[in-house]
Amino acid sequence: MPELTEFMVKGPVLDEARVYLTSDVERDLDARLASVEGHVRSVRRMLAEHRDCDGLLIQMAAVKAAMNQIIIKVLERHVETCVTECVTTEESAEALAELKRALGIVLKSS
Repeated sequence: MPELTEFMVKGPVLDEARVYLTSDVERDLDARLASVEGHVRSVRRMLAEHRDCDGLLIQMAAVKAAMNQIIIKVLERHVETCVTECVTTEESAEALAELKRALGIVLKSS
């Protein structure tokens, strides 16, 4: 069984939301974030070099698409672990409320 890492998310909306990530998922997310980070550096360089708007917009859309995939992965793990755990322990109302909060955060910032 893969090792689980507790990944805590704290913020004004979520006081105590937990997402449990396997070490494989954590490595995958970290690699994806590193890729986005490099891509953003490239976009900043393009901006500083006064590159054309079309090129900038294409690269920015690529960054957004990559972030959307990262968000989807985290939401999938949230459903697979936290929500599933609550449903199996008969805390389905709490699980659904947490899922709604998570989706609200994601959709609000899109």
